[in-house]
Amino acid sequence: MIYKDASYPLQERVQDLLSRMTREEKVGQLVQIFGWQTFDRNEDGTITLTEPFRQQIAEGRVGALYAALRADPWTEVTLETGLSPREGAAALNEIQKYVLEHSRLGIPLMFGEECSHGHMAIGATVYPVPLLAASTWNTELYEAMCHAVAIETRSQGGVATYSPVLDIVRDPRWGRTEETYGEDPYLAGELAAAAVRGLQGRGLDAPDSVIATLKHFAGYGASEGGRNAAPVHMGMKELHEIDLVPFRKAVEAGAVSVMTAYNEIDGVPCTSSEYLLEDVLRKQWGFKGFVITDASAMNMLVHGYNIVENGEQATALALRAGIDLEMSGAMFSRYLDSALEQGIADEAHLDQAVRRLLEIKFRLGLFDHPYVDPDRAARLIHSEEHIQLAREVARQGIILLKNKENALPLHPASSGKVAVIGPNANTPYNQLGDYTSPQPDGKVITVLKGIRQHLAARGMEEQLLYAPGCRVRDESREGFDYALEVAGQAETVILVLGGSSARDFGEGTVDLRTGQSLVHDSGGASEMESGEGIDRVDLHLTGVQLELCQAIHALGRKLVVIYINGRPVAEPWIDEHADAIIEAWYPGQEGGHALAEILYGDVNPSGRLTISVPRHVGQLPVYYNGKRTRGKRYLEMDLQPAYPFGYGLSYTTFTYGDPVVTPQTIRADESAQVTVSITNTGSRAGWEVAQLYLTDLVSSVTRPEKELKGFRKIWLEPGESGTVTFTLTPEHLELVTARLDRVVEPGEFSLQLGSSSVEGLTAVLTVTP
Repeated sequence: MIYKDASYPLQERVQDLLSRMTREEKVGQLVQIFGWQTFDRNEDGTITLTEPFRQQIAEGRVGALYAALRADPWTEVTLETGLSPREGAAALNEIQKYVLEHSRLGIPLMFGEECSHGHMAIGATVYPVPLLAASTWNTELYEAMCHAVAIETRSQGGVATYSPVLDIVRDPRWGRTEETYGEDPYLAGELAAAAVRGLQGRGLDAPDSVIATLKHFAGYGASEGGRNAAPVHMGMKELHEIDLVPFRKAVEAGAVSVMTAYNEIDGVPCTSSEYLLEDVLRKQWGFKGFVITDASAMNMLVHGYNIVENGEQATALALRAGIDLEMSGAMFSRYLDSALEQGIADEAHLDQAVRRLLEIKFRLGLFDHPYVDPDRAARLIHSEEHIQLAREVARQGIILLKNKENALPLHPASSGKVAVIGPNANTPYNQLGDYTSPQPDGKVITVLKGIRQHLAARGMEEQLLYAPGCRVRDESREGFDYALEVAGQAETVILVLGGSSARDFGEGTVDLRTGQSLVHDSGGASEMESGEGIDRVDLHLTGVQLELCQAIHALGRKLVVIYINGRPVAEPWIDEHADAIIEAWYPGQEGGHALAEILYGDVNPSGRLTISVPRHVGQLPVYYNGKRTRGKRYLEMDLQPAYPFGYGLSYTTFTYGDPVVTPQTIRADESAQVTVSITNTGSRAGWEVAQLYLTDLVSSVTRPEKELKGFRKIWLEPGESGTVTFTLTPEHLELVTARLDRVVEPGEFSLQLGSSSVEGLTAVLTVTP
């Protein structure tokens, strides 16, 4: 059998295998079922495959498993019932071995896992969410993080991940904002390429590589009203110049998998869009990988979109549009055979989809090296190196938004007693974001734990006080009296507010009146106000958090507010009255350490916003790269955000020299360099994020008022100067025409270099025909 002989070229192996397959076996390759439902865990940590799964394998009805190692309330896999890193690797080996030995052709399974900010399995490292990782503005650091995720996932046998999320956010009321890189297509494109490099590494068959799946294709972050999977009202020009940009950059970087979005664009569901999946993705961009649906997306063509009458029509439509693999597998497995029999679906389209999937399986090395080493998994997963990497990403992504009269950093020897108060001060799961597995006690370093360890190392733990104050969504004020009593004993109050994307992991909570831990939450109400499917009508803090802040402020203590959350918070009162404000997003398992280091000055904050923070929800949509004709103002306020894109403070100061453009005049097919010197004029070493924005002064079609086209993160010691050089290529200057062509038009371009989207020095570049 040629397909089993590694000495033959890949295409010959694929064709040989394809020629041997029955129609049923071909359809089976397009079916991905829920992996955690295929086995039962035994008391000794081994597994027993279920009888239905064994039958499916015997009939060749399965090609891939989704999330065999996923653990969370949805899968109902807990710390007690889940598999350790070593057990997980052994389990996937056993599943693969059974498939190879009990199916007619021995085609290996492809194991896909969720890895948005770490492998969603028991024991894996939990990194900051993508919104915080993007806030580092450090593509090299993010690439390293993605590579570490790939190492942990592949060591257990997972070969594909359903990330990165490349959706551009236009309305942060959307619950999945935390999973994205923010509002800018250029920044998202650079991070997307870094994610692909980090995840896919040296080659798909390497032991530290997994498939990157680009999602959600496309327009998913621009849904109506910020509601998940709602329609997208967008012209094709905007789609190409904004939402498709990061996907194209990731495809150019080598991504081999794309997931369709749930939404429709101008009446066409993405899961059935031949234009998106064939014309754009494959023909225009030259994509050579496979396309997978989101869970139950194909079913929506019948029930939801109602553009077909039955399952046979839905599968035929999706297959013709370019779908190769169905997550959940329910529609292909039930209806595709019948659709082929009726002549609704085309055998050629089926063969094409199977060929794409088989090619990737061969490239992954699954036919030649199907197993992993469980001992290696136990050694690599949650290694000290990965823990420190999670901490560094948090350090560089946390953003200092306000620092009135240098309220920060604190000084242990002179700051007196510090009260840490708030619903997110010591709630581990609230710090991790959605798509998180169960965590053992002590693994997640909360803000309280981080500060306690920081002070204990200096013999000053007695300075620390704590009170929960309130919960994230609960309206109860029963904790106010105790919180005010604690705050009254301190010179500084660190108030940790925000949101929660935590599913119900069954963890305990605290007594608001005493701060003591409780075994069970007597309230019983979910604290979740962000995450997939959790969209909001406003951006205020939920519950009584603002009231708690106002009551504590009335005591006259120094007030430092830390937001731990998955979307921007719009609270003008806090913006005005707090002495310092830190945006930490969901900073991952090491977030408490990173925040303590920033609060006490061991780390100079360097995160920058990748999404504008509005002053009021009525301003939405608020994003920096809007059109010049966006309108003037509302009756009540103008259109300016509370904190703009690219913004973030430091404990030091940076001064920019005049930018130099070389040459100042170029042709449309040429490039120019923009150079600027930056000097650290403060007393502390730190990172500066130099940002280059471009404005096309006159264009044949309207363009954004300004567009990010370059950024560099540079470390400077006090008094040190450094030089940053950006190269502007035709791709940076091009626009999308009304005919959807990408062209560079002659004319003048204004360039802005500085530390955010609203400040910087300018220069001019002229482009001639």
